[in-house]
Amino acid sequence: MSSFNSVKRLIRRTWVASRRWPSWRQALAYVGAAAIIVVTIAGIFALSFFRRDVPRVYTDVEEHFKYGSIGSEANAGIPYRIWKVLPAVFPEYLPDRPGTGYERFGFIYESAEHDLPIGTSYREKPVGLVGLTCAACHVGTIRESPEAEPRIVLGKPAQAFDLQAYIQFLFRVGGDDRFNADVLMTAIRDDDPGISRTEQLIYRYLAISRTRDALIKQSELFTWMDIRPPSGPGRVDTFNPFNEFFGLEPGRNDVVGTASLPSIWNQSVRAEMNLHWDGNNNSVDERNINAAIGAGAIKGMQDIIDLPAIKRIADWIWDDLHPVPFPEERLDRKLASQGEIVFQSSCASCHALDGKYIGQVTDIADIGTDPERLDSFTEELVVFLNKTGEGKDWKYSHFKKTTGYANMPLDGIWLRAPYLHNGSVPTLRDLLRSPGSRPTTFYFGVDLIDFENVGFVGSGEYAESNGVLFDTNLRGNGNSGHTYGVELTEAEKDSLIEFLKTM
Repeated sequence: MSSFNSVKRLIRRTWVASRRWPSWRQALAYVGAAAIIVVTIAGIFALSFFRRDVPRVYTDVEEHFKYGSIGSEANAGIPYRIWKVLPAVFPEYLPDRPGTGYERFGFIYESAEHDLPIGTSYREKPVGLVGLTCAACHVGTIRESPEAEPRIVLGKPAQAFDLQAYIQFLFRVGGDDRFNADVLMTAIRDDDPGISRTEQLIYRYLAISRTRDALIKQSELFTWMDIRPPSGPGRVDTFNPFNEFFGLEPGRNDVVGTASLPSIWNQSVRAEMNLHWDGNNNSVDERNINAAIGAGAIKGMQDIIDLPAIKRIADWIWDDLHPVPFPEERLDRKLASQGEIVFQSSCASCHALDGKYIGQVTDIADIGTDPERLDSFTEELVVFLNKTGEGKDWKYSHFKKTTGYANMPLDGIWLRAPYLHNGSVPTLRDLLRSPGSRPTTFYFGVDLIDFENVGFVGSGEYAESNGVLFDTNLRGNGNSGHTYGVELTEAEKDSLIEFLKTM
């Protein structure tokens, strides 16, 4: 308002003075005043424009979960118009997977109503920016047959989403000489011939160069990925990015921290349990904030995460988000009731909600599964993490180093394949086999349900055409350990699997 009042006073003084001047001086006064007015108004507009920070907001909590901002755009967002044309400009950097554009990373496009896939958000700051949301890693699809339409399931692990491939795609295009104003502006105008002149200028002279520079700089922080096996779909290296952020140099060793994405439903029953695969934190709130920081590629995210938006999601998944039940028509209830007896005697102590060891950590010497994820989280990292948030409305204090992996509830277990912390076992039936009898290779990242063995189809034409090869011989991919239930008879295994479908 003070700027506009100054303009008004200038007009008034000019008008009064001009009444005493000759006509030519009067004309110059008008022109000068008009020029100042235009410059002042333009300055006010520019200031307002470049301070703009407007996320898309959704009234419905499920829409908010799928598309609502958690603050990641401010730190790791890609200008919308650039993001939209990248697959067309750089198709050679896309994964060799089904779909078009970003579908090839496993992003799920829901309907024409949304111009972005599930798991991405939009914020004007000041141009439109695309960021990641919780749903990128925690929404997946299932289908009952190759011909069936996929069903979107909220809260399940995003078994087809390859976060690492997506990040590396952005780094590769950012380092390509074609990532320049001439090439990208041509693609942007082809995509939207109606783009305003103002926006064209902003993109040509500001957004494109800044995005390129940021991608190149960020890529230097992720070179540690190059000395480790690819994570592949449905998995992520959770804590090596934090090692990089805190200067602990994950490039100095080749420990593989890759782990499967978890489900996030029924969070209230997990209160006070040891969370993350290695049980390194028993605070649900800290786990939620940590996931949000990770969604923004970590650096700088602790300063701009949207706590109210995160809390809205956290409140919803606490009690209101539940797993989709196994199709009733495919259940043998009589067999499942027999399997419940087997479960109580063989599994309940670690995995039933009232089990003696539920939510506790089983030592790696006992469980015997691949140790790489456990080893990637160090005592040194604990010290740095528990300082995170100092001086803010939140602060970590619950991180700890453990000696094994946590025993988790098995709710919706039929939707959470492949199994073990690193996704190295394709089905529950395979998990009940001795490690030497489990598949050493299979295809993962597919959504076709294996109803008999419980998991996703990991072999055959559909799996080969739609999935990515998983090799248990690669470091961090070991399928050993968790031999509980291996000694059961085949009949007992059949009944146990049937019961697990009901959880």
